[in-house]
Amino acid sequence: MDLRTLPTADLTPAERVELRELLDGAFADEPFDDEDWAHALGGLHVLAHRDGALVGHAAVVGRQLLVGDRTLRTGYVEAVAVAPAARRQGVAGAVMAEVERLVRGGYELGALAASTDGAALYEARGWTRWAGPLRCLTPVGVVPGDDSWVYVLPVEQVDPTLPLTCDWRRGSLF
Repeated sequence: MDLRTLPTADLTPAERVELRELLDGAFADEPFDDEDWAHALGGLHVLAHRDGALVGHAAVVGRQLLVGDRTLRTGYVEAVAVAPAARRQGVAGAVMAEVERLVRGGYELGALAASTDGAALYEARGWTRWAGPLRCLTPVGVVPGDDSWVYVLPVEQVDPTLPLTCDWRRGSLF
């Protein structure tokens, strides 16, 4: 398996099409829509290829999250996916190892919203589920967050029982 890390700007048009096809196929049970796609763009992509085929992906995008009243530069992990035929073969672990290297090297916090299927992978890798309340900054002010399973990889010391407030964006906030 070959891993490649590159910014969105360096994805060729063909690679963008291939990536979107991977994500649509990997999230067949829970649709991957255009807003999910938009959330995965603008940062760094970790692409896993096996025998020339794209089999895994994760993106790290910059966000600002508030822990209590402290703003943290956050590497937010989006669009973690493995092709159905490549699952349970170490692809997700290899992709996440590179994601974690990127987070630890450039951010104060790593964060992601996990599916029930993905939660076990993240917990096994040392990510912890946020225990405090979730909140969101919106154009109308701070509102309660949804019931997302938010996991964090602290680079700096944080209290996971404090409120965690995400910045505003279209679609799913966490």
